Amino acid sequence: MLFPFAAVVDQEQVKRALLLNAVNPRIGGVLISGPSGTAKSTLVRGLVEVLPEIEVVEGCRFSCHPRGEGGYCPECQERAAAGSLPAVRRPVRLVNLPLNATEDRVAGTLDLGRALRQGELAFHPGLLALAHRGILYVDEINLLDDHLVDILLDAAALGVNYVEREGVSFTHPARFILVGTMNPEEGELRPQIADRIGLHVDAEILTDLETRKQVLERWEQFWAQPAAFRRQFAPATARLREAVRRGRELLPQVRVPEGLKYAISRLTVRLGVVSHRADIALAECALAAAALEGRLVVTSEDLLSVAPLVLSHRLKRQPLSITAEMDASDIHRTLEDILHEEPSRTQKKTDRGSRRHACPTPE
Repeated sequence: MLFPFAAVVDQEQVKRALLLNAVNPRIGGVLISGPSGTAKSTLVRGLVEVLPEIEVVEGCRFSCHPRGEGGYCPECQERAAAGSLPAVRRPVRLVNLPLNATEDRVAGTLDLGRALRQGELAFHPGLLALAHRGILYVDEINLLDDHLVDILLDAAALGVNYVEREGVSFTHPARFILVGTMNPEEGELRPQIADRIGLHVDAEILTDLETRKQVLERWEQFWAQPAAFRRQFAPATARLREAVRRGRELLPQVRVPEGLKYAISRLTVRLGVVSHRADIALAECALAAAALEGRLVVTSEDLLSVAPLVLSHRLKRQPLSITAEMDASDIHRTLEDILHEEPSRTQKKTDRGSRRHACPTPE
């Protein structure tokens, strides 16, 4: 049995980063950094129960959406042309990618012999196919071969997996929430790779005695009576699942006011962030934050809450720059200064108007 996501003590920033990606996978995934034993893997595995069930084409090896949202695989394209596609519902998958995985295991393989002998395109799906519309989890991602990381990030960015061997190719949808965990004591992630992952959050080391005591007590309760313990947190899990479901439905309607778009650009320029991925991830993350709280317009508070998650790891990759020493409070202060320098009247109006759509924040 899984330890409930909602039962993990503290680690609020890690939970928030995972929930934001659950609402808006366009954010580009999350990297969770921290020492062993800080509940990183427990939270990732528990996220599965927070995600709503998905509708898939019955019998599809790639979990295609029955109405083609995100695109069809070649097999479903043929079936759709011949008639309607039967649908079934199932829980979201969590796919673990082992460190010793090969490229064929990750991306899939083409049966060239069958293609040459029989003229049939035979593709054996890999982990990217299994993870479509689910979670792809890489523990110790900093130790994964750089070539495999590039394959993962390319698929995550494009939403498709493209495999070619000897002039024969196969393409299928591959949209997933990429979650990587790492222990910084075992080596850092390449800056070029870190920049392509949307959010970076540090798992908190708990030093408060009462909080650590609560961790111990919950672990004892779970192992003594796992079913009863899970029932205790079932209402909190259901509230989170409903918040994610509602946030996903609302996301296409949420917008970033023009004034805040300028604030995003000014923030990244002022902090010396070179990559444009930071601006995009910050906007997508702010959209998810508003949607998760049931609002149609992004506010300055949304930007303030997510900016450290998006920018902290992108500042660290500039070791000779003063911004390399910045922490979350510095990012907050810089953004607050920008917001006060040129306050937008339009933003003030939309902030007030958006509160009419506000829903309670999930506990």
